[in-house]
Amino acid sequence: MSLFTARLKAGIRSAGKGLGEAAIGALTVAMLRGTRYFDADGTADRFARIARMIGPRLREHRIGRANLTAAFPEKSPDEIETILMGVWDNLGRVGAEFAHLDHIWDYDQNFPARYGRIEVPSRSYELFFQLKDDNKPALVFTSHLANWELPALAAAAHGIEASVLYRRPNIASADRIIQQIRQVKMGTLVPAGRDAPIRLAEALKRGEHVGMLVDQYLTNGVEVSFFGRKTRANPMLARLVRQIDCPIHGVRITRLPGGHRFRAELTEEVQPVRNGSGQIDVQGTTQAITSVVEGWVREHPEQWLWLHRRWR
Repeated sequence: MSLFTARLKAGIRSAGKGLGEAAIGALTVAMLRGTRYFDADGTADRFARIARMIGPRLREHRIGRANLTAAFPEKSPDEIETILMGVWDNLGRVGAEFAHLDHIWDYDQNFPARYGRIEVPSRSYELFFQLKDDNKPALVFTSHLANWELPALAAAAHGIEASVLYRRPNIASADRIIQQIRQVKMGTLVPAGRDAPIRLAEALKRGEHVGMLVDQYLTNGVEVSFFGRKTRANPMLARLVRQIDCPIHGVRITRLPGGHRFRAELTEEVQPVRNGSGQIDVQGTTQAITSVVEGWVREHPEQWLWLHRRWR
């Protein structure tokens, strides 16, 4: 009888979880589809206000406060809270902007240096087209800064063949619509998984560009220093460049005053770290990339996603 009861309870919990995920998935789909019918700027402003109201009541707010206090011990509690409110503001805007990804990068082929929402410095503009025209593969990294969906759009906007590593949502119905939105102008999407390194290496061998986010904690990652504290980072990019020697660049997106426009910057080539025999050093190269990201975050801490446990 006890075994039957245990199985029954497990079944109920499983069914409840399934129903809950289905409801969340349906809500996500409805929200994304519905948001497309409203003005992008006005919706982003509303989502930002909602995020600033709700965010401080969530557990993630405490995580963000602890992260910021560790990263900026010289800042006062009021300064930390001001940064955190900026984080929530930015996150709300990202949520609203996601529904409009297919036209957020207003690219005009007749005037390639002009963008409706995106400002591109002249040197970054030169580098984008250098990547496009050199017939070589490249590895491109970015971080959860401002709107982190835009680097993949930048590649497509400049006609750069790209494969982009992404993490699938846990809810299948939400995953489907998110993929539909992303696939419009984002190149080839490669879900994170066991075969991802193989697929990305094959893309590099074909002369394509490979992009990925590199700034989250990875339990099985290599040890790096971030804001002077030890943490772990994904070494996939460094392992790929060890396998297929190619240029490494970073793409930084920052949100401009007013919240509706962005600056997209492509770094000069980031040199990988090599050991005494000239082979790519995976840990050293991952640290070099992490240090670039740290520099970005120090300039715009209110635009980075501090709400995950970066140090453990």
